[in-house]
Amino acid sequence: MSGNQIRNIQREDLQRFSNLELLARQVVEGFITGRHRSPFHGFSVEFAEHRHYRTGESTRFIDWKLFARSDKLYVKRYEEETNLRCHLVLDVSASMRYPTDKGGKAGQRSKLFFSIMAAAALIELMQKQRDAASLTLFSDKLEASTEAKMSKSHQRLLYKMLEEALEAQNKHAAVDPAKVLHELAERLPKRGLVVVFSDFTQPDQSLEAQQAAFDDALGHIKHKGHEVVLFHVVSKKEELELNLGDAPLRLIDLETGKEVKARPEQIQEKYRIKMRQHVEAMRYIAMKYGMDWHEADADAGFDEVLWKYLVRRKK
Repeated sequence: MSGNQIRNIQREDLQRFSNLELLARQVVEGFITGRHRSPFHGFSVEFAEHRHYRTGESTRFIDWKLFARSDKLYVKRYEEETNLRCHLVLDVSASMRYPTDKGGKAGQRSKLFFSIMAAAALIELMQKQRDAASLTLFSDKLEASTEAKMSKSHQRLLYKMLEEALEAQNKHAAVDPAKVLHELAERLPKRGLVVVFSDFTQPDQSLEAQQAAFDDALGHIKHKGHEVVLFHVVSKKEELELNLGDAPLRLIDLETGKEVKARPEQIQEKYRIKMRQHVEAMRYIAMKYGMDWHEADADAGFDEVLWKYLVRRKK
């Protein structure tokens, strides 16, 4: 799979590559080979010590040479084995299915599809880095959540959860990212890296109310000692630039079903100004707490997501 193909992965590729795991592996390999230098430079996993093998755990890191000499099973323990637990948090609400998966423009992908593919690629990258991963799916509530583990069986479970989320017909009318972040702050047992994919939209609240709730939630999760990376997933052309053309429009809210008729010239410029102000306010709130805020265009590639993870991981 070439670099251009990786940047333009569509939903049909899941059928062509048979499953999400294989496609994620292709994305990560393309990311690695597409760099002039290895993205793993400076991120190497260093051997720390041996410990006794515990019945039932993976045999992947057993030191067989030492076993041959001592007739006892020891596991190689690495520095990163207990250093990083990454908690992936995905918004699977109805608004994340925009732009539509079916009948959309050529090259267009839903925000949910982009987020799921990015998360799958991160899981594959974490496996290479020997990082423990967990997955949380949310809409108006926590839909599903796992513990952070690094086994292959756990990795396959996360891929299965992502595939099922992609196929589910989520009809929830509302989403509350701030509420979910509050709940996560209490639920996550140990300090780790929290990576959130969401459009951070809550149509039943004003922008000012959303910002205040977001501020409060980030303060809570920061108080618990977690590092946080926030990917604001948008269709840049459709949602930030709002290129609506000249014809009269019928706008439908995907979460509430509310319809509004309008002419583009009546709303475009005012909308763009409001959105720029809102996004900047959200970015400022994240920066205030030392968190990363990144715009993730659903029509772009996954390289930036993988690279931002590695940069934050090194920090």
